[in-house]
Amino acid sequence: MRKKVGQLERYVYLRSLITALLEDSPLTREEVIEDVRHLMSVGEEELAFYTMCSWLYEDALSITSSYYKRLVFAADELGTPESIRKLDELIEG
Repeated sequence: MRKKVGQLERYVYLRSLITALLEDSPLTREEVIEDVRHLMSVGEEELAFYTMCSWLYEDALSITSSYYKRLVFAADELGTPESIRKLDELIEG
């Protein structure tokens, strides 16, 4: 039973982490935002995060250094360092 509780806690934690990043992101395309939300709703947190990061890069959206640090942290938590590859190029200033 404890293992399932731990998995649920991790799921909730990762989902809240990605949701906060999505809400603070410069993404504006509703279809992209909905895709990320849908992926999270079906338990695909890693893919949701990767999708969000991919669109940040694809649309060349500027991000702050503090937002980038949050992305790095999330990538570490998710175990998906490839998700943030090249996003440092988007840091404004």
